[in-house]
Amino acid sequence: MEQRTLQNLEFDKVLVHLAGLAVSDAGAEACRKVEPLSPDSARSEMDFFRQGQVWSQYASFRLRQFPPLSGMLDFVEAPGNVLDLDDLWALRQVLAQAKELVDSISSAPGGSVEWPLLQEAVDRYPWPGQSWSGLARCIGDNGQIRDESSPELLLVRQEVRRIHQTCTRKVKEVVQTYNLLQYMQDEYLTLANDRYVLPLKSNFKGRVQGIIHDYSQTGETCYFEPLFLVDLNNELQELKQQEREEERKVLIYLTGLIRSQLASVRGVHDLLVKVDVLLAKCSLAAAFDGTALELSAETPLNLREARHPLLALTEKGSLPLNLQLKPGQKALVISGGNAGGKTVCLKTIGLIALMAMSGLPVPVAGGSTLPLWTKVFAFIGDEQSLEGHVSTFTAQIRHLSALWDKADAETLVILDEFGAGTDPAQGAALAQAVIDELLEKDASIAAATHFPALKAYALSREKVRAASVLFDPNTKKPLYRLAYDQVGASQALDVAREHGMPETVLRRAESYLLMDGEDTSALIDRLNSLAVTREKEIETLHKERDKFRSKRDRLEERFERDREKLFTEVQTQAQGVLKDWKSGKVSHKSALKELSKTREKLVKPVVVQPEPVKPFSVEVVQPGQRLSYLPWSKTGVVEEVDGRRNRVKIDLSGVSMWVEGKDLALVDEKGVAGPKTPVTTGATVKAERNIALRLDLRGMRTDVALSEVSRFLDKALLGNVSQVEIVHGRGTGVLRKEVHRLLRDFPAVSEFRLAPEDMGGDGMTIVDFK
Repeated sequence: MEQRTLQNLEFDKVLVHLAGLAVSDAGAEACRKVEPLSPDSARSEMDFFRQGQVWSQYASFRLRQFPPLSGMLDFVEAPGNVLDLDDLWALRQVLAQAKELVDSISSAPGGSVEWPLLQEAVDRYPWPGQSWSGLARCIGDNGQIRDESSPELLLVRQEVRRIHQTCTRKVKEVVQTYNLLQYMQDEYLTLANDRYVLPLKSNFKGRVQGIIHDYSQTGETCYFEPLFLVDLNNELQELKQQEREEERKVLIYLTGLIRSQLASVRGVHDLLVKVDVLLAKCSLAAAFDGTALELSAETPLNLREARHPLLALTEKGSLPLNLQLKPGQKALVISGGNAGGKTVCLKTIGLIALMAMSGLPVPVAGGSTLPLWTKVFAFIGDEQSLEGHVSTFTAQIRHLSALWDKADAETLVILDEFGAGTDPAQGAALAQAVIDELLEKDASIAAATHFPALKAYALSREKVRAASVLFDPNTKKPLYRLAYDQVGASQALDVAREHGMPETVLRRAESYLLMDGEDTSALIDRLNSLAVTREKEIETLHKERDKFRSKRDRLEERFERDREKLFTEVQTQAQGVLKDWKSGKVSHKSALKELSKTREKLVKPVVVQPEPVKPFSVEVVQPGQRLSYLPWSKTGVVEEVDGRRNRVKIDLSGVSMWVEGKDLALVDEKGVAGPKTPVTTGATVKAERNIALRLDLRGMRTDVALSEVSRFLDKALLGNVSQVEIVHGRGTGVLRKEVHRLLRDFPAVSEFRLAPEDMGGDGMTIVDFK
């Protein structure tokens, strides 16, 4: 990415703000080095950020400040170098925090399945267990080497403590014996040049034999070593030397451990830095309510409620913009008055594109998408150079010529007032030609202009979309909103009037406009007023839509609660009836009645009063004629007619049965029942066909079970159900095979199958009727 583009779009200011959200110097430095990436890397960073947001919400881990270790780890690479105690203490602190981080990622609520990319970062380097164990054992919480680091160090320090106790005891005895308390400045021993001394008043220094090592700054106190402490101090010096040697052995040992696991230690430090940058991104997203943006080559520019990132960070009331292109469009040309926000729109598009390409969250609403851009070129501001003898127009042409061979379908070119530094007619013509050529290269363009010719061009070209910044029709103040598929007036005179230009100058300018015949301000103002009204109406419609959606969601939620409640009540009552029947409290007939009442709570038949019809007479019926049997809503063939009892024997898909004439209806040529079909009965039957029954055969002999199945199927047909369940158990499978053989030969059975595993598996068969 060109450095000039990054500067024009102020990408570095975003990175400075991001670095300020990091907790460590190493993390802040890594934030300042964030840059646009390849599409695959940018998507990976976006996914890493999304998972990091989820993890940070679940985990209780909070990253604390930690020192940078890069220089220290480079120092360790040399074989003869030894880390000092401060270095090891810093490394211990870093590893301790890294251990908390690793445990948090691996065991936080939700598990690593929720954030596999974070777990992958943890698994990339093995944990430096030996280094961590050595540092935790040898370096104490106070930053000092522990006595238990080695047996030799422990013995030496025990001797040092013995010397200290001996010195304290002897001094106390001598002071009491010779009444030296009056000569002492303080009642304690102290160290001077690693030797135990007494703080004596300077005017009594000749009263006691010994060696003066130093004086206080005021000169009132001298640090005096009595002769009886000389031998003990000499022994102490030898022990101190041994202690330093043993401590150095510990430092050499720990440095060797770290050197042997240097790659893992460096990986753990890099993980902390990476998580520091990740959490800084999360804080940045929280600061301007940002989100990870989708990058896709298949979608046009669609930034919903987008805000300029820097304005969103510094001005909480910054107004959102909808920056959108329709499918097939590649260029957005924005026009309108000065100070209306055209350049802000261009910078918003460019800066959001750079941030998305760098894996950073951006301040847009959900559902926003961005084309797959890999190159961004921004021509914003006055780029003239007096030292280089380059004018504004020349600078624009020079930089544009440099990108010409690089432009392709993955390129975004931002043009702010391109061609404004020369003759307006020629500048507008050149700008149109440049956009034409870039469109032929399939590049994307975002441009702002005041040229009338370029405004007309934006309205007439197929791949170009025109937009105008809106102004309040009454106050002429900018609304910082866009109206699409229209152009806007520059409103230079209104802006000049607002900023103090004399009225005489403005009236003279208006007269020149009238003389040239170029005063179209009235027409543009009318278009602006209509656009503002339209935007307000659209906003109102969106609010109404959101309100109705919210109401619908509440009603659906209420319906779901009522449905669950009703289902629970019916299930409880049905289980109670079955329990009473199994325990013998009620008869089989009473249980069926209770279940029928419970069923009515779920399915209420729609009762519509039928029109009065004459009773159906079987006298006109002939054998072989097709009639509709209303209770089953099926059509059958007449086999016999019994006129005396007003009934017929009818064949319904292989089932022959005598039926009453009142349950029959004529069938027209299309096979549809005639007007004698009772509406009430049909509605009731349709509701009841959704009720499934169950027969339990477990424990029965095969012959008894098959007899029960036959009666059960007949009863189900008469009850007009569409599906039943037969429980035969798993066992040896003999009963299941016999039941299936019966079902294959039963004429009214459409199909049967074993139940799903959660309903009984091969221990139950589900039967569907024709």
